[in-house]
Amino acid sequence: MPELPEVETVRRGLEPHLTGARLVRVVQNRPDLRFPLPTHFIERLTGARVERLDRRAKYLLAPLDTGETLVAHLGMTGRFTIESQMPGDFHHAAGADPKHTHVVLHTESGTTVSYNDARRFGFMDLIATTALTGHPWFASMGPEPLGPGFNTAQLAGALKGRKQSIKVLLLDQRTVAGLGNIYVCEALNRAGVDPRKEGGQISRARLAVLVDVIREVLAEAVEAGGSTLRDYRSADGALGYFQHRFRVYGREEAPCPRQGCSGVIQRIVQGGRSTFFCPRCQR
Repeated sequence: MPELPEVETVRRGLEPHLTGARLVRVVQNRPDLRFPLPTHFIERLTGARVERLDRRAKYLLAPLDTGETLVAHLGMTGRFTIESQMPGDFHHAAGADPKHTHVVLHTESGTTVSYNDARRFGFMDLIATTALTGHPWFASMGPEPLGPGFNTAQLAGALKGRKQSIKVLLLDQRTVAGLGNIYVCEALNRAGVDPRKEGGQISRARLAVLVDVIREVLAEAVEAGGSTLRDYRSADGALGYFQHRFRVYGREEAPCPRQGCSGVIQRIVQGGRSTFFCPRCQR
């Protein structure tokens, strides 16, 4: 499933084409994705202007001048593709089968944005913009890891007294929003923190390092275009390249990449997810 850097990559790809755009025609090819599409979906979108394109955790948000926000989640195989009449702009279908194109947005400028999802694990909704923060999808979310609300004091407070492992706690969206399995594994390795360690037992000094490393890993991944696994690609059809920088994820039995460490990467399961780490230098 796309993680925060992948979704941010998609947002950046869509932003210049959708921000300020008027939707003059909307095509809906089926009544549902993972969940039913909202009632009168076409009518509520047609004629609306996209004010900007935001992201909250792994959700794409497009506030409209109608007072509603189009919310989209990519699920496992969801992808947006763009076709523009402007010279030099792209149209990369990335191997997408047209029969899996479920929603198409036509803008006043001639740009077409299509949503394709073979497995239909993604979903869309229209939510009143003023009600977004209280919506069940967002109400209990922690701060954005790349935003100012995520800092040592916040993380220390969220982990205080917690006996669950730091890996599981970082994947809890109430602790911090948008962190996924790949980047938590990578950040814990860079910070030298054992993923099995109880969250409440980690010192404030080590949490300060961990906060900085989480920001660093996510920023690098965004700049690299994310990590393409299986079907995921960005809005321009390009593959992400951060997977070539993985230190531990998917590298079971490989030598630890930390200079001077003779450890070997191991894989364990925590909270139903694979964890990759070096038991020698992560403590």
